[in-house]
Amino acid sequence: MTETAENDMLQKEYWDLEYISGPLVFLRNGDRFPTGAILDLTMDNGQIRQGQVLEATTAHAVVQILQGTQGVDIKGTAVSLKNEGARIACSTDVIGRSFSGTGDPIDGLAPIVADEEREIVGEAINPVSRDKPNDFIETGVSVIDGFNTLVRGQKLPVFSGSGLPANELANMIVQQAQVRGDDEEFVVVFGAMGLTAREADYFLNSFEEGGQGSRVVSFINKADDPAIERLFTPRCALTVAEYLAFTKGYQVLVVLTDLTSYCEALRQISSAREEIPGRRGYPGYMYTDLSTIYERAGRIIGQKGSVTQIPILTMPDDDITHPIPDLTGYITEGQIVLGRGLHRQNIFPPVDLLPCLSRLMNNGIGEGRTEEWHRDWSNQLYASYARGRDVRKLMAIVGEDALTEVDKRYLAFTIQFEKHMVGQGESRRTIEETFALGWKLMGLLPKAELTRVDRELVEEKYTEQTSEDFS
Repeated sequence: MTETAENDMLQKEYWDLEYISGPLVFLRNGDRFPTGAILDLTMDNGQIRQGQVLEATTAHAVVQILQGTQGVDIKGTAVSLKNEGARIACSTDVIGRSFSGTGDPIDGLAPIVADEEREIVGEAINPVSRDKPNDFIETGVSVIDGFNTLVRGQKLPVFSGSGLPANELANMIVQQAQVRGDDEEFVVVFGAMGLTAREADYFLNSFEEGGQGSRVVSFINKADDPAIERLFTPRCALTVAEYLAFTKGYQVLVVLTDLTSYCEALRQISSAREEIPGRRGYPGYMYTDLSTIYERAGRIIGQKGSVTQIPILTMPDDDITHPIPDLTGYITEGQIVLGRGLHRQNIFPPVDLLPCLSRLMNNGIGEGRTEEWHRDWSNQLYASYARGRDVRKLMAIVGEDALTEVDKRYLAFTIQFEKHMVGQGESRRTIEETFALGWKLMGLLPKAELTRVDRELVEEKYTEQTSEDFS
């Protein structure tokens, strides 16, 4: 297509809206517009709204309107092609800036002057070109760094429940995360979907007050913004993250919250399109759709930068088998699960260690990264905590008097483990401090019970402790 013909196509207007259904409008003769194209809808009062083509056939086109369809008149609205696909401006100037879910500035500053514009759908990383994630990222959270280690290029989701402090944990990670052992530039890209005004203000103010605003790129979609915008937010955030990582060489951590809001928007659009629903009303292609977000994390052979993801989602009714966490678990490389029981004990962050998992932990720990005994140390504490939880359940049935002395030691260990190792509060803890606390906690157990750690190391590190030593 020549440049003149292309310009004519971009400027040509059509007056053939058929009908409106929820956030969607339907056009006749849809083959004039490619799937994914961005359209301008100009109403008779001069107001312009934007839409994206979801589906285009010779008979019709289905267009989702980003600003909603309220007030759109079928007879008085003209449609014209704006772009062949949804794009976002990419530049290192985005660092320290805040944008809407579709990439418009919301911080009162001028729009970004783009080094280049990229389509937000991104490009899949060739599996042959993927490099193995193997570098430790210190989040400052003991239950993550010590037991479910995050590594560069990994996707490690956080499963939360309604009312649990997932946002506070996300802010804690954004404020504290850093790459250890080098001076490489580290950037956080924060994508939020469906936040209340209070939550949005909390994040933006926390970034500034915590002194991390200069290294955070924020994309925020509020609860009163159009639901359709939530489908754009994670893709805008990841497109900028890929640019910073693979073009500019940054180490990028992407925090996405809340993926449940994203999936609800996906279900809403699917319902408006009258598609056959899948499990619990969600579209059958939700697994594929989520994979187009999660699989954009990774490293590329020969590239300096990396994209690491921490998606956060709310489990409806605390049900980990719900389609959203269930499908997420299939795609990602582990999960961090928040526990309501710990939250009721005022333990923060209330991470329930037993169902947590990081499948790539072994790639990021060990000699030269953390400590050569890191895995044994983690296994010992994990096994001891699991046994202590079992002892607590037993005590609820038979009473404390029926417990053996060893059982009582495990019970004391579990109480102090939750209070101190898990419940670190909002303070940052280095991996060395986490290790030291772990060895101290092992002192609550009989030395003979420490069977998962090398005996020479036990002799070197073990010091018997009592519960009073943790008061």
